[in-house]
Amino acid sequence: MTSTASSTDTRQGQQAPDTRPTWPLRLRRYGYSAQSTGDVRARLVPPFAAPGARLWQALGVPPVLADRVARWSGWGGPLLVTLFAGVLRFWNLGSPHAVIFDETYYAKDAWAVVHHGFEVNWDKDVNKLILESGGHVAVPTDAAYVVHPPVGKYVIGLGELIFGFDPFGWRFMTALLGTLSVLLLCRIGRRLFRSTFLGCLAGALMAMDGLHFVMSRTSLLDGVLMFFVLAAFGCLVVDRDRARERLAAALPADEDGRVRPDAKIADRLSLGWRPWRWLAGLMLGLAIGTKWNGLYVLVAFCVMTVLWDVSARRVAGASRPYAAVLKHDLGLAFLATVPVALVTYLVSWTGWILSPTDGTGGYYRDWALKDGKKSDWSWLFPDWWRSLWHYEHEVYEFHVNLHSPHTYQSNPWSWIVLGRPVSYFYESPAPGSDGCPADAGEKCAREVLALGTPMLWWAACAAIAYVLWRWFFRRDWRAGAIACGIAAGYLPWFLYQERTIFLFYAVVFVPFLCLAVAMLVGALIGPPGTGDTRRVAGATGAGVLVLLIAWNFIYFWPLYTGTAIPIDDWRSRMWLDTWV
Repeated sequence: MTSTASSTDTRQGQQAPDTRPTWPLRLRRYGYSAQSTGDVRARLVPPFAAPGARLWQALGVPPVLADRVARWSGWGGPLLVTLFAGVLRFWNLGSPHAVIFDETYYAKDAWAVVHHGFEVNWDKDVNKLILESGGHVAVPTDAAYVVHPPVGKYVIGLGELIFGFDPFGWRFMTALLGTLSVLLLCRIGRRLFRSTFLGCLAGALMAMDGLHFVMSRTSLLDGVLMFFVLAAFGCLVVDRDRARERLAAALPADEDGRVRPDAKIADRLSLGWRPWRWLAGLMLGLAIGTKWNGLYVLVAFCVMTVLWDVSARRVAGASRPYAAVLKHDLGLAFLATVPVALVTYLVSWTGWILSPTDGTGGYYRDWALKDGKKSDWSWLFPDWWRSLWHYEHEVYEFHVNLHSPHTYQSNPWSWIVLGRPVSYFYESPAPGSDGCPADAGEKCAREVLALGTPMLWWAACAAIAYVLWRWFFRRDWRAGAIACGIAAGYLPWFLYQERTIFLFYAVVFVPFLCLAVAMLVGALIGPPGTGDTRRVAGATGAGVLVLLIAWNFIYFWPLYTGTAIPIDDWRSRMWLDTWV
């Protein structure tokens, strides 16, 4: 019998090795894959796919011209999609010739702001007079209490100054920004996916989204807010590429020309002032100056861009990436976003600040000299600052305590499935009038319904799940960026479920839903190098999905444009009882 003392096993007394799988190994069953360890430059700045001319040559285009078209497709494709979106949005823009839904507030507030610098109280029957006179009405001088900052109203007012105080004039700028947002999304999607096709697809999907379309043709603030949020996101994506290009250029290359990580450079390199980040701060300030929920976007985007910096330094070989970002990036990142945004917000109130303090200026402009003259802070802050602070406090109290019931209010849980859209305009013209066919037999329905294209939004539900999976298990930064955009525009509303809120607020994150669907379509088609059978099957499925979305947009076109249709046709489009 062999004793333990005479055993020849040299591992006696040592702890048995831990054979439990690491968390990445455990997650592989769900699709997790570790990052490649090849050329660091390719990981920091992935190259754009080279444009191909095969499609144009197959269509009969001469080879030289086909190569030229393919070379310019990075801008040519987005511009074509933008032209398509612009034609849709500007077609018959002045119809309905009416003050629809909240245009009764913002169209008139915009006209007052561009003339007086602050909003005023209008007569309750002035809408009819404005429409009948072509906008030739006197602007009152009695200040009005409003609960949204002035940037969006200045934007709407610019269109009114150019084209007049009528439906076309007060809808012009929202239509223009809605069109330009499609161009932005095409270019942002191209940069995200390194694919002109997927970028243009994202833009085309948004061009055919009913909610984005209706908001682009209505003078409400949320479409303006969406534009500035998307512009800020685009600036940060460009800044990410520029910063990583600079970091990659500073890293050493081996004898084969491959860029390798270097802890010293990654830990110590300063990336400078980064102008695109400052421009993003300006856009975020304009977003907050349009509606306060831009503050949530500011916070989310700041966290996102800092995490991008951490990831870049880690890939470049930083031994302590968080410490490196804290030392070299965080200070300038904060300075370029938060202070710039807040200063931009304050500057947007210039018209109100410069208005008289004798009671004839903006609402609450004289508060510091009257009700607030005994304030403990009167010796430290100027009167305009104290009056504005009081105004903002009152606005905050209004927003958090808004519980007035409304026919079209909805809970954010239902937004993503289009549970309760908002009717902006409804009429029942008789046969033979206002576009109602003479042989209709009964009255028609003429409605403008703020309803997203159902096929697109319901596909987006699956796309969101895919994006979250891709972000968590594949560590795909593009999926994380899309998820951040959706979360920043959507999740904050769950904090105010008892407040009176509406589905059209969701237009702020519509661009990110379209990016998510485009990413899902890209996954269906498959990556380069996939077998022909897989690519054909994937492309067929993706094509069917896109065609269904296009058909769906066309089917609901009458409800987006206020086109008169027989009442039975209108009923056939009320797919859910909650849409009525």
